[in-house]
Amino acid sequence: MKYDPDSGLHVPTWHDTAEQRMKLLAELGLAMNPDAEFDRFAARISGTFAAELGEHGQNLYAMVNLFTEQEQTFVGLHIPPGMRAVDRTMRPDHGFCPEMLDRTKALVLSDVCANPHFASNPVVDKLGVRTYAGAPLVHEPTGTVLGTVCVIGTDPLPRETGQTSLALIKRHRDALMDALAQRADTSGRHSPGDRSG
Repeated sequence: MKYDPDSGLHVPTWHDTAEQRMKLLAELGLAMNPDAEFDRFAARISGTFAAELGEHGQNLYAMVNLFTEQEQTFVGLHIPPGMRAVDRTMRPDHGFCPEMLDRTKALVLSDVCANPHFASNPVVDKLGVRTYAGAPLVHEPTGTVLGTVCVIGTDPLPRETGQTSLALIKRHRDALMDALAQRADTSGRHSPGDRSG
């Protein structure tokens, strides 16, 4: 665990939760490979943001991201037409999804550069990420974060889009957790994730 001076608490790190997370992913039958169903889900996320946010929601990447032992894996990925390609994996210290290991609430950053903590993340310079909305996939019985659903963009969004973005990413998180629960129900071993955040 690491000490968080802001909260005064010791919070779990990537490695503290890896064993439990990998066990749960295996029990849910989630492979760490690109999945056409998750790719379609990611495309729907991006399409919904475009429809709801209008001109501000265009050209957003979307991901279904699972946290594996040593990295993030985008098992679902939507790259907007004409936008630069991104890899299916990312280091655990890159991007904003790892923030979900410390918090089990959704996170919306209309402009990542407005906060020094987020502005210094390597993806800002490496990929040109300027906006982010993500929500954690939480295994309710254990509180383990399995991964996230998220969108990223290369242009900041107006602050007034924040509440809509939050509602949209939580809606897609809920839909994905329902799909995972239906899959798990066939084995009778799991239940949907926590939807409090």
